[in-house]
Amino acid sequence: MPIKIQNELPAHKLLESENIFVMTDERAMSQDIRPLKIIILNLMPTKIETETQLLRLLGNSPLQVDIELLRTATHVSKNAPLDHLTTFYKTFDEVKMNHYDGMIITGAPVEQMEYEEVDYWQELCEIMEWSAHNVYSTLHICWGAQAGLYYHYGIPKYQLDEKLSGIYVHRVMNVFHPLMRGFDDKILIPHSRYTGVHRSEIRKHDELEILASSNIAGVAIVANKNGRQFFIMGHAEYDRNTLANEYFRDNNKGINPALPYNYFPGNDPRALPSLTWRSYATILYSNWLNYYVYQQTPYEIDQIKGFKD
Repeated sequence: MPIKIQNELPAHKLLESENIFVMTDERAMSQDIRPLKIIILNLMPTKIETETQLLRLLGNSPLQVDIELLRTATHVSKNAPLDHLTTFYKTFDEVKMNHYDGMIITGAPVEQMEYEEVDYWQELCEIMEWSAHNVYSTLHICWGAQAGLYYHYGIPKYQLDEKLSGIYVHRVMNVFHPLMRGFDDKILIPHSRYTGVHRSEIRKHDELEILASSNIAGVAIVANKNGRQFFIMGHAEYDRNTLANEYFRDNNKGINPALPYNYFPGNDPRALPSLTWRSYATILYSNWLNYYVYQQTPYEIDQIKGFKD
């Protein structure tokens, strides 16, 4: 899938070097098609890294995707250059009158705080409510998934005994669900979090379905049966070294973290981690774009109707 992004975005050259089809504004304007409009609310502190990870997965289909990046106005990231944010990101006030085929809400390193203690929580609630009316299908990731389940369904999170970090095996619960098409019976997904949600709380809601689960990591993928919301508890988008970087960062802070599970060969942090989950991540994002964005959203994007309307 050619993804249309600004030529100056740092991810552009890296993705081109990986033979991922990135389209400039000039070329996109010459094509007589209606691209899928995807907006990414990036709550991660590593903005550029997260952009690249998600764009890599969105660039794997024959369809043209027009990407917009969204940031919170009530919280300014300390880890991203201000000129990068002002050049490539929009605020909610700038997009709230628009409609989008799809939206991604990323994770954030705030899961140990109560939701209401997060300084941009009220803004996020406004954005999540807007997504139910102006976006056809929304994909929530990690803390973004927990926040979405809490806001839309009142499902609480719970504190884990220790940080869940590593590559975990998950069983596909419904092999016939379109989001799960092409998967093996068991799939690998990275996790990096301190909190989770209980299966029993999800099962109280008839409109929700658990699509993948792990004996160790718990619930991994939850879907609204109408296809308008998906909640991914892990980080399928992570690169080979993302968990390693987090481990060494925490170690340098004196947190004394446990080695990520099933990650370093021989549990040797000096060894290069094996990239064992990329194919699953690629299928996951391709299925979402194909079955729940491209095939479902109306051609006239302003005709998108909210499932809460």
